[in-house]
Parts: sequence; structure tokens; C-alpha cells
Amino acid sequence: MGAITRAAANNITTGGVILPAGINNASVASITELAQVSAGDGITLISSQTASGSSSISFTSGIDSTYRTYMFKFINIHPSSAGTFTFNMSTDGGSTYAVTKTSTFFYARQNESGTPTGLSYETGYDLAQSTSYQILTDSVPVNNDDSASGYLHLFNPSSTTYVKHFLANMNNTYSIQCFISGYGNTTSAINAIDFKFSSGNIDAGTIQMFGIL
Repeated sequence: MGAITRAAANNITTGGVILPAGINNASVASITELAQVSAGDGITLISSQTASGSSSISFTSGIDSTYRTYMFKFINIHPSSAGTFTFNMSTDGGSTYAVTKTSTFFYARQNESGTPTGLSYETGYDLAQSTSYQILTDSVPVNNDDSASGYLHLFNPSSTTYVKHFLANMNNTYSIQCFISGYGNTTSAINAIDFKFSSGNIDAGTIQMFGIL
């Protein structure tokens, strides 16, 4: 009995939390009730869209009060002509994308040749109470191997009390890592979001929308 107790104690932290190694198919019997446990990491894929010469990609459904946070993943977004990748939000299901936004934008740069390099706040890419599309990347080139990838988090878009915070982290060719944060200055629920390049089409790439518990 002492060996069993010691083995059990070795799998419990000083805070009383049972470690994963302390639970297996043979360690628990006759369970009649368990508290609700979130499966996996609590991230659910809601929808995915792949571009093919698309003027924009919009998500006009699935953004609601089901989740407190929504994450958008951008995978190898390739433009038809060089330009910045941008987004805007909607409170009317996508009829208009013109939410007033305030934001900041900075990036770290490292070219393949070693120059130029730097860390810079980009005043031309931030917004101050503007309904314009928010820039997410520096200009993405159009060579066959050029693209941009990253993610955007939108927090509690269905709130009718608070403004709508967002955070993004993007990387494009020449390793220009962009950091963007801001908020949509509206207490109306955000229920649609649109992505496009500042010029030309989204030639290729995938955007996935996830809900996070």
C-alpha cells in the first residue's frame, strides 16, 4: 500500500493538481460523473477558404457569441501584384466594411543578403480613428516563391459593451515580421471580416477561421 501511495503522490503537484502521468485507462474505476472537460486545446476550425485569383476573401457567417476569441490563420497568401495585405470588419453582415479603427504597426526586417536590416515603427501603416483597411504586412512581392503567412486574433467580437481588440503577427518574404495591434472603435457586434491586398487579387493561399473557447 505504501508503494501505491508514493506512486500516486509523485503524480500530484504541491498545488494539488494531478499530472497527466497519474491518469490512465487503469487508474480510475466506476466513474459516475465528471466535470466538463474541454477537448484538446479548445480551438475549433470553423471554416477555411482558398484563394484563386480572388479580389478578397470574406467570412460573413460563424462570427457570433459562440466563441470569445476568433483566430484567422493565413497560409502562403500570394498576391497577383505587389501590395500590402489588409483587413476590415463589418457590423452589418458584410454589407459594408468600414469599422473605425485605431492601431499600431511595427516590424523587424532581415533581408536575404543581410541588408537592409532593422526594427521600425511604421507610421504609414497604423490608423487613428480611420475606417480604412488595416494593413497587416509590408508589401508582398510577386515572385513565384513569395507569400505572407501569420495570424490575426479578434477578441469578443459579439460584445455590445466593449470595443473590439485585435492582435496580428505576420511574416512575408525577406523575413519582414510585422506586429499589429489595435481596436475597432464600436460597441456593435462584429459579424463579418474581409481580407484583400491593397492592389490586385489574392492569387493563391488559404485563410482559416478558428473559434477559441
